[in-house]
Amino acid sequence: MLAAALTIVQPATAAVPDRKAWVLWNQTAGTTVATGTWPAPSSVIVLAPGRYQVKFPGQGAPGGVVHVTAINNTPHWCQAENWFQSGTDEIVNIRCYRVGGALDPTSFSAFFVRASGGPAPGPYGYVDSQPNGALVSQYNSVGAPNTSTPLGVGQWQVKFPGLVAGGTLDGSLQATAVHPQLGARCKIRGWSSSGAGQDVRVICFDSTGALLNTRFTLTYQYKVSLYGAAVPPKYYGYFLNQPPAGPPSTNLNSVLGLGANTITSTGPGLSMVIFPRIAYPQNTVQVTAYGSNSNFCGLNTFWTNSSVGPDLIVRNVNCFTNAGAPVDTGFTVSANSIL
Repeated sequence: MLAAALTIVQPATAAVPDRKAWVLWNQTAGTTVATGTWPAPSSVIVLAPGRYQVKFPGQGAPGGVVHVTAINNTPHWCQAENWFQSGTDEIVNIRCYRVGGALDPTSFSAFFVRASGGPAPGPYGYVDSQPNGALVSQYNSVGAPNTSTPLGVGQWQVKFPGLVAGGTLDGSLQATAVHPQLGARCKIRGWSSSGAGQDVRVICFDSTGALLNTRFTLTYQYKVSLYGAAVPPKYYGYFLNQPPAGPPSTNLNSVLGLGANTITSTGPGLSMVIFPRIAYPQNTVQVTAYGSNSNFCGLNTFWTNSSVGPDLIVRNVNCFTNAGAPVDTGFTVSANSIL
């Protein structure tokens, strides 16, 4: 079973997803981290200070979405520059910034998925949206057309019709800015779950904290992994910190069920999140800020796969104001294993 789980998926019409990949980059060591990288031969090239090119071997496909989270104990963020298929490989270019808007080297966790067709195990979808709302690519697990509607500068309403989860706020979201030149950040302003599906508000900012029209990606998951599959993988989880914690339906652990993950404040702007019993590499963690202001979030350092439990420990999610001051603010965090 393990060998099968680690085999690179080739058919473009396979069950969701067609392709998936992630990488954990250690800037200090100048190398990828094996426990946070899949497929194992994935590599990172430094194009320039703060610019990186990731190659995911065997995972090339048109479309899809990219998410990326900066990992640094000082305020940084990362965004997608672009991504494309190159033969059988997927190439993802990433830009990372420090406060003020200058490109700056940092560690990061990056993620790619491309889905089409089915079968799909549960409510799941994504969009890659242009600033005018035109969709570069999209996926909806019930086959309905997603939409992205501009609401003003740097603001969009994204709808995932038919992705019905059952409550007023269910599941989790990740958003990432896509811009080839300017520093840009996107976050979740809020969302609602209803009998019609998911209704999400996305807002994006430039490095000054001003609202910005930019391309962005958005992924919705409910009782499935961030790449849309479930059982396998058997080990995934997500958590909404509003703060405080959101409703139990936004706190899922694939082993223990709803409400099992925990969050603890460890200082201004720092939150330790524990996902019990899902620490099976290779795994990835992604974070997105939540709320109506220009605050942003990332990871303070690499997550830990504890042998006890085994528990996946995120210590810490770190959040900052646009000026770089630590701040307690909302975020979503998603942890996902290949197993």
